[in-house]
Amino acid sequence: MVRAYVTPALENVALWHERDISHSSVERVIAPDATVTLDFALARLAGLMDTLVVYPQNMQKNLERLGGLVHSQRVLLALTRKGVAREEAYRLVQRNAMKAWAGEGEFGALLGADPDVRKHLSQAEIAHNFALDPHLRHVDTIFARVFGKA
Repeated sequence: MVRAYVTPALENVALWHERDISHSSVERVIAPDATVTLDFALARLAGLMDTLVVYPQNMQKNLERLGGLVHSQRVLLALTRKGVAREEAYRLVQRNAMKAWAGEGEFGALLGADPDVRKHLSQAEIAHNFALDPHLRHVDTIFARVFGKA
């Protein structure tokens, strides 16, 4: 709802110098409705965050259940950086991802055994794209922005 109010608010800006009833009527609806909606959403989010329970071991177990599939995008991008056309890189990654999804092996091992992938990526390069660190590198920055500097 709040995002939907952006369009009429921006339409008001173009005629800011020509104030009439059409502008103020939009503002009379947007201002209270957006603030009440945001208040509700933020109160609900605060309640959720206050009672949130995180189980890191279960998170790790769930990531491992996927057999490395969460790293498919990084592998695809690594292939494109090596000059492989995006469509071909997608085909190579998907072919191995679908095998991993079907339980035919771990994604990283399947990629390492695929001669078409190995033409472009070494075993070390494949392994490099399976690290979680790049996904987590901005977590502290995000928390500092949201909650203030600690």
